[in-house]
Amino acid sequence: FSTQRLMRLVEGSGDEPVAITPDCESCRYRFADGYYDKKAQRLIMVREDHTNPNPKDVVNEIVSVNANGSGEDSDINVLATGNDFYSCPRLSPDGKKLAYVTWNHPNMPWDETQLRVVTLDDEAKAESSSHELVAGSDGDTSIIQPKWHPTTGDLFYISDETGYYNIYKGGSKTSVLPMEYDFGGASPGWSLGQQGYSFLQDGRLFATYKKDGASRLLLADVSGDGPARSIEEYGSDDGLPMMFGGVVASVNSEFYFVGGSPSTPTSVFKWSLESKGEAEQLACSSTLKFSEDIVSVPRQIEFPTTLGTAFGYYYPPCNDKYKCTTDDAPPLLVKAHGGPTSCTGTSFNAGIQFWTSRGFAVLDVDYGGSTGYGREYRRRLRGAWGVVDVDDVCAGAKYLVEQGLADSKRLCIDGGSAGGFTTLGALAFRDIFTAGCSLYGIGDLTLLASDTHKFESRYLDGLVGEYPKEEALYKKRSPIESIDTLSCPILLLQGVEDKVVPPNQAESMHQALKKKGLPTCLKLYEGEQHGFRQAANIENALDSELAFYGKIYGIPVPNAIDIEIDNM
Repeated sequence: FSTQRLMRLVEGSGDEPVAITPDCESCRYRFADGYYDKKAQRLIMVREDHTNPNPKDVVNEIVSVNANGSGEDSDINVLATGNDFYSCPRLSPDGKKLAYVTWNHPNMPWDETQLRVVTLDDEAKAESSSHELVAGSDGDTSIIQPKWHPTTGDLFYISDETGYYNIYKGGSKTSVLPMEYDFGGASPGWSLGQQGYSFLQDGRLFATYKKDGASRLLLADVSGDGPARSIEEYGSDDGLPMMFGGVVASVNSEFYFVGGSPSTPTSVFKWSLESKGEAEQLACSSTLKFSEDIVSVPRQIEFPTTLGTAFGYYYPPCNDKYKCTTDDAPPLLVKAHGGPTSCTGTSFNAGIQFWTSRGFAVLDVDYGGSTGYGREYRRRLRGAWGVVDVDDVCAGAKYLVEQGLADSKRLCIDGGSAGGFTTLGALAFRDIFTAGCSLYGIGDLTLLASDTHKFESRYLDGLVGEYPKEEALYKKRSPIESIDTLSCPILLLQGVEDKVVPPNQAESMHQALKKKGLPTCLKLYEGEQHGFRQAANIENALDSELAFYGKIYGIPVPNAIDIEIDNM
């Protein structure tokens, strides 16, 4: 990792690894999303060239690397270039064609991409504009995750042209599995190497999607023209966990995947298509074990909001031995996920169960702009980040109060990073919540727009507006510019070494809250950057937030850590 070089290691040889890419100054080459072409003895990969490290000058390309090379520049050949971004290089079964996804600023991969194919012969040019355009010609469609059928050689891909991420076969105008659900995974586009479907040895397609808050596995015959036939569907009733993805299949139709449930931490599972019994847990991300009677099982809710309806997962309090209320309705903690073009899930989350086991209800909101609910819902945040998301977290809290599931006087909210931006926006621009906690939350959008990596360097163009042309709008949406409107107790948890959200933002808010006479506390964590990584600090942050709400709401917290709250 220190050099970013690709290495070759011959298994069982006892030899030291050999570098097959150049020893470049400042690790200027980075490689990802690789495919090994055994016949041609080469790796086909996405390469980032950081010779000029300024985000706008970083060059992305698809290249081939000689697997038997000695680390010279001559061992690398550029196969596709000319656009800002590349992903998913996929070689056809006969090794003659390469499919890939490409797009340009200011788009993100969930906005607009193209699927192109190049024939790999001596006459092939590297410029993407010369390669066959298979899908994405309208300039308003997101194409993701191409894959060649291993026996027919047909090219498949996922497109959102009908309003949902559905699976298509190259040359067809209709989806092979037309559904009003999204395929492609929970947060497609954020990572390289994502693949939400594949093929069995017998040629059938298998894919995963989410329905009513739970994952489903589909199998279908896609050998002919038109829609798929002989569709089979499996879920938790067939032994699969509540949530799963990243599925791969063995030659004997055994499926391996990552999954979990509200009571099961993220794990690697094996499931047999033939026996259809309980999925076998092969490895688990945690050694923690909890009794079922203290694990809160969420239910998906849909509630009214400014643009129609929004979604979330409601976790009721769940611990007969621990109650923090004598009232009919419990205090509610609303959570805003990061991204923001992402979504929450229902696999075991200690950061949620911590609260429900202590008498709090939790609402984990998939606000407008979240993935998994179709293109229209995902696009609600276009030009509206800091408005739609804020409206939705507030609407979710109000809905639960109306349903008698939350106490209107004890509504609190927290979030980190992008979720922290939503949290601070809800506290600065609305009066629904009576307390909140920002974990390294984005308070200044102008700073975020001017200092980030290439992939997200134009992200805010779509979420807010073109910067610096619309700087006034950025300032209007930035909570740090509206400190005077903050009107409830706020806990600020901040890493000292954070470069994305510098500590001075939290310090400014803390001083303003103190000046207004509002209860507030700022905790700075040494050695932490943007997102806490040290176990002791993660634990302290949770304990501090619980102690903070305990004092604000008058809830006795046994063995609470000592927290000093200003103006209280």
